[in-house]
Amino acid sequence: MRARVQEIVFDCADPAALVRFWAALLGGTPVDRSPDWSYVDPPGFVRLAFQRVPEGKAVKNRLHLDVGVADPVAAADEALPLGAHRSGGLVSDEQGSFQVMRDPEGNEFCFVTE
Repeated sequence: MRARVQEIVFDCADPAALVRFWAALLGGTPVDRSPDWSYVDPPGFVRLAFQRVPEGKAVKNRLHLDVGVADPVAAADEALPLGAHRSGGLVSDEQGSFQVMRDPEGNEFCFVTE
C-alpha cells in the first residue's frame, strides 16, 4: 500500500483563531467549516486543519513543522505580531540556522534556512 499525507491536523482550543495565524504565516485563505473545525490550504503544502479539543496542550509536541525561510531571525520578527513567540535563541551550525517558535496556542515550529 502506498499512502500520502492529505492534511495535518492540530488539536487546539480556538480553531478559527489558529487557522488565521497559520494562514497569515504561510498563505492561503482560512476556512471555518464549523466552530470546531477550520482549515487552510497553504500554497505548495498539504492542508493544515485545526480541531477543537477540550484539553489544553501540556507537553512538547512530538511532531513539528520546519518552515523554510531565507532569514530565520527576520521571519521570527515578522511572526511575532501575528501571535508567535520565540522559544530560545537562534541555533546555527554547518548545516544552517533555525529558530524554534511557538504558535499562539504553544505548538512548536521552526524557521529554518532554506
